Amino acid sequence: MAAPARKDDVTGPRARSLQSGARGFGCGGSCKMAAEDLCSRGTVALVTEPQFAQLFRKHLQREGILHRGYRVQKLPDGTLALPVLSQSFAVQHLQQLKTKIPPGRTCALTWIQNPIPSKAAKVQSPVHKLRNELQRFTSAYGVAWSEELEKDLPHSWQRHGDLVLLSEDSFKAKLWRNLGQELWEVVAGALGARRLAKQGHVQADLFRSPTVTLLLGQDGWVEHMDNGIRYMFDVTQCMLSPGNITEKLRIASLQCAGEIVVDLYAGIGYFTLPYLVHAGAAFVHACEWNPCAVEALKKNLELNGVQDQCHVHLGDNRKLQLWNVADRVNLGLIPSSEAGWPVACQVLRKDVGGILHIHQNVESFPIKALELPHKLMLDQSDEQRLAQRMSNGQEDKIVQGDHNILQDAGKRTPTPTAKSGWQRWAELTATQIRTLLEGLDEKPWRTKILHIEQVKSYAPHVHHLVLDLECQPFT
Repeated sequence: MAAPARKDDVTGPRARSLQSGARGFGCGGSCKMAAEDLCSRGTVALVTEPQFAQLFRKHLQREGILHRGYRVQKLPDGTLALPVLSQSFAVQHLQQLKTKIPPGRTCALTWIQNPIPSKAAKVQSPVHKLRNELQRFTSAYGVAWSEELEKDLPHSWQRHGDLVLLSEDSFKAKLWRNLGQELWEVVAGALGARRLAKQGHVQADLFRSPTVTLLLGQDGWVEHMDNGIRYMFDVTQCMLSPGNITEKLRIASLQCAGEIVVDLYAGIGYFTLPYLVHAGAAFVHACEWNPCAVEALKKNLELNGVQDQCHVHLGDNRKLQLWNVADRVNLGLIPSSEAGWPVACQVLRKDVGGILHIHQNVESFPIKALELPHKLMLDQSDEQRLAQRMSNGQEDKIVQGDHNILQDAGKRTPTPTAKSGWQRWAELTATQIRTLLEGLDEKPWRTKILHIEQVKSYAPHVHHLVLDLECQPFT
């Protein structure tokens, strides 16, 4: 049961204005307690008779000043107390409410010493909890909650252990910068975190480095578990893309026992580790030119106990001193991995060939033909083959060999136009890879499209795809 309530006014500068302008409405003069003391001991509530409670509730909700964190309480004299956000409550609200009820009826402010939390507060979502905590926090500083602050709150974030990474479009209002470190402690507490960081724009450098500001905590190192694999990285230096989870799972399901794999864009080990931990690869050459990512990659190899099965090549992979070793090459770079195609052909085994996994962002605008950067055109036989398939109504399921090469991996089903664009990109890529291999080896090669994987939508009409391309020398 709540402690007896005092029918008086709130405190602080706004309270004094209410006190002076609300006499006759049940607001007495016992309002001398400091605002910071009151904030830690209870909440302000609006008191009226039960028959007017619903009317008052609707008005307070409409004005955005009903405190949803506490329940409406019945007081000993039979009146009801509706908790309000004290710093947002103004004299005019009290005056407006008085006009809605007969003269002489109760319309007063009171202080509830031990308010009862509402059911919603007990099961509230993290977003609601964050908003409620910030409303109380700003109120203690004499700042009225506003629509601008409401819109400025994050509605999603990334959680990495005890660190929460806030989105770039949150906490941009000038007010937040004036509230100091205590603000971030409140945010972290509401989200159940000990450390807090905020995303910024990805830098336009060669490493596509993240611009992440550490708001609370001593460092940005976090650990992430994904499909039984442990990843450590510094969120202020490296990124972990959750959108690639389906491709990492697919790589983990491959049968690579005894194979030598070259991962040309290893990062912190997004694909290197699934090859080693789950797919059974015998050895991986991991290429990465970002020193921060390499530091994390080496930690992750040790964390997962596969450090003896991987050699890390630091530097530009176009200068890689490695030839004729790979059974499989991973080219996991978007928007295009084309710069790595020559070195992929260089490291591929020349006796039996191997498989390339080629990542690319592919456009599929209606009626617009896909244009690759190299402006490669289909040769006549390719054009005739594709036209024949389209005329046979096979654009929804184009098959080469015994493999269905167009699968949506549980994502939104692509349109026939998109599928035909993907197929054309795959055939153009296969043609160029074959040309590169023949130029290096000075003998004929054949390429075969095994599969086209849709990883995710990167933008409207732009899809992140992976082409599994088998490459074999003619013997």
